Amino acid sequence: MKQVWRIGTRSSALALWQAEHIAEALKKVCPGCETQLIHHETKGDRILNKSLAAIGGKGLFTEELEEAMRAGTIDIAVHSLKDMPTELPEGLVIGAITEREVPCDALVAPVYKTLQELPQGARIGTSSLRRQAQLLRMRPDLQIVTIRGNVQTRLRKIDELQLDGVVLAQAGLIRLGLADRITQVFTVDEMIPAVGQGALAIECRAYDKETLDTLRLLNSLETRQITEGERSFLRQLHGGCQVPIGVHGTITKGQLTLKALVASLDGRNCYEGEMTGPCNAGEIIGRNLAKAIYEEGGKTVIDELIRMGVLK
Repeated sequence: MKQVWRIGTRSSALALWQAEHIAEALKKVCPGCETQLIHHETKGDRILNKSLAAIGGKGLFTEELEEAMRAGTIDIAVHSLKDMPTELPEGLVIGAITEREVPCDALVAPVYKTLQELPQGARIGTSSLRRQAQLLRMRPDLQIVTIRGNVQTRLRKIDELQLDGVVLAQAGLIRLGLADRITQVFTVDEMIPAVGQGALAIECRAYDKETLDTLRLLNSLETRQITEGERSFLRQLHGGCQVPIGVHGTITKGQLTLKALVASLDGRNCYEGEMTGPCNAGEIIGRNLAKAIYEEGGKTVIDELIRMGVLK
């Protein structure tokens, strides 16, 4: 087995937690090995004065790490799966998807603790068009304020911008020891999460058999089956992590159920659907659910997103 693992990571506190988590997991399956964290700044990290949708493109948080992997300066890269495009560069693969943390979204609100308690016209910060659409669906009166940056930066924006609250991934807050800041966790019925939210992906070179063999020891089969279905749905609609599309999968008694949503930016037009099938058929289930929602009315939303430049 490999004795030194060069792990590519972004430099935010959450990214480093994730990379260190994988480093510890590698040490358990490769006794005596060493790990090195190699930091990279991505386009999504550098450009903070624009929304992700305005920056455009895919791979905003992964491209520089993938370039380093293809150049051979790192062995693997650790990503939040929700940040990964559904189509990977040639020669790279996801070697493992580890056991998923809770995938739900959470509200952090210092005064009014839940969405229902927020006053008329409350100001809520988020960097996600998916969250924006579903917030406005529940509360059309809300003022959505676009905020960018790492978790700690977005929490600081509450005071800096005099926000009534921010919406973040519950998983990130838990991993950073900030779960006590959460004032409301949205159920999947209230807010469908992003594709792959809460899951970590380890990307590597497709031809690196030694690395692939080791990473299989870290793979969670259930998480992989669920997220393959979720990513298939997104792939069919040509979406990325910055579009108002949500998908959530669960497995019960060998059956995978996907619940998904395609929404307009103002939350007024939302098309939802659900589909169930064998847990090893996520690719097919995701693709068929996407087609069904598209044909039932989602096409109008997708066409509008393309016209606005949100979808390419």
